[in-house]
This record gives sequence, structure tokens and C-alpha cells, in this order.
Amino acid sequence: MRAVSQDTLGGPEVLKTVEVERPEPGPTEVLVRVRAAGVNPTDWKHRADGGLLGRPPFVLGWDVSGVVEATGVGVTLHKPGDEVFGMLRYPFGGGAYAEYVAAPSRTFTAKPAGIDHVRAGALPLAALTAWQAVVDTARVRDGQRVLVHAAAGGVGHLAVQIAKAHGAYVIGTASAPKHDFLRGIGVDEPVDYRATDFAEAVKDVDIVIDAIGGDYGPRSLRVLRPGGVLVSLVLSRPAEMDAAAAGVRAEALLVEPDHHALTRIADLAASGALRVGIDSVFPLADAAKAHERGETGRVSGKIVLTAED
Repeated sequence: MRAVSQDTLGGPEVLKTVEVERPEPGPTEVLVRVRAAGVNPTDWKHRADGGLLGRPPFVLGWDVSGVVEATGVGVTLHKPGDEVFGMLRYPFGGGAYAEYVAAPSRTFTAKPAGIDHVRAGALPLAALTAWQAVVDTARVRDGQRVLVHAAAGGVGHLAVQIAKAHGAYVIGTASAPKHDFLRGIGVDEPVDYRATDFAEAVKDVDIVIDAIGGDYGPRSLRVLRPGGVLVSLVLSRPAEMDAAAAGVRAEALLVEPDHHALTRIADLAASGALRVGIDSVFPLADAAKAHERGETGRVSGKIVLTAED
């Protein structure tokens, strides 16, 4: 089968299409014919510096939408021919940039009705990150005020919609040209981070979702109400001591596979309450071009690779 691999760390040019042996599903695993694979910022970060994966060779990608080809012993949830989507174990279970993947059956759930593979392939990692931040960690409630940084980004635009689906008032930071997009996904109050200091303009927030890092975490503590929570999605611990002194909570989140949450996400997508924005679509062989696009920093929504015949 074809896969996109790399033998060294570096820029997008290190990504090469290679022929590798097709995996076989083990006990409780399914073999999925990949139709689409989402591309996420963590992909190009791992490509460049190895991240949690260490040294190559490795095949990147954690988002999958496709069709079950075969099942291993003990699988009851899926049958050959089922259309499924899911997130491979992060970070050590990657390999979505390929024509086939084998993974535990509960990594996947049924593809949302009425959603094509491109949109389904864009959802899992970003939507699970958003769900685990907004619902599981911050425990959003009806009427709360939620601030989402990078609200037009892959995780951000889904966090906005998940918060809205739970009755929250949502404030989103993004550059001014993206504010129409933000309003279209339900943001109540767009903030242009280039023209406005959000820490001065925004007050009395219950939840902050930070996918940027740097000084955004410490600055976000200033906008939280007592008892509020900051959820950091970058690989650095937020300032817990500063948060405790301010009477708020700070958490760092690394996304995990979650069959139950993925099923809830599928229900939201099928109902139209969760719409994934597609920035661009590339064939599998053009993974390098997809990474180049992602690293421009001008992406709204998600980039997706397709692995059609």
C-alpha cells in the first residue's frame, strides 16, 4: 500500500510517498481503508522536530475516515463495509497518511450521516480535543461565558460550536478578516487580537480555551471570574500557582481516543449543530503541499488529505 513517510526531520520536503506492507488487524482491531485523513498542527510539528515520537522513520496522521475492510477476533461494533471515522491513539498510534490503518475497533464510530469522508476525516482529533477541553475538563454549563483563542483554527472553531451547543456565550479571538467566519459558527463576540488586548477588553469569563500558548495563558488568568478554568492545549504546563492565587483553575490537556465522546460528536455533526470548516483538500501524494499550506498560519478550519483509488 501507499503511505507518506519520512526518514529525517525537517521541512515539508522530507515527506515522501513510499510502498509499505498493508497492516493486518489483530484481536479487537479493525482494518480501515482510508478515504480521508485530517491534517493538524501537531503533524507538522512532529515532522519538524520529532516531538513525542522521537526520531523517524514514522508515518504521521491521527485523523481517519474510511471503510472497514476486515475485523480481528472479538470485534462486535463494526463489520466489513461499515463507514467509520476516528482518531488513532495520540501520539504513538499515528499512521493515517496511508491507504490502510489497523487500530482498536473502539477507536472508531460510525461516520455521521450526511457527512462526506472529507468532513468526517477533518473532525476526530480537533473535535475530541475541543470536547475534552470544553465538556470534560471545563465542564461547561448553560449561560457560562467562554473565551476561545484562535477561534477560527482547527480546534478553536469546533470548541466554539461545542460550547454553543451547551448553551454558552462565546467570545473568540481571531484577526479581523476572520470575524465573518466566527459569526457564522456562532461566536457572540469576536475580538481582533491584532488591534485589541483581549486581557483588557474581555472580563468575567468562566472558561478559557488556549491553543496558542506563550503569554496567552498567564494573560488569560486576568479575564477569568473566581472559580473559572483555563484549559491549555499546548505542551506546557499552565501557571497553576498563579491560577490558585487568582482563585481559578488551570489545566493542560493532551487529547485521548474516546469512543463515547466521538459518538456524541458524530451526533452533533449529523444534526448540523457541529460543522467542520474545510480550508483545503490535497491528495495523499501532496502531503508536503498540505503541510506548506498549514504552516502559513492563514488557515481557517481544517486541511484534509484524500486517499481515494
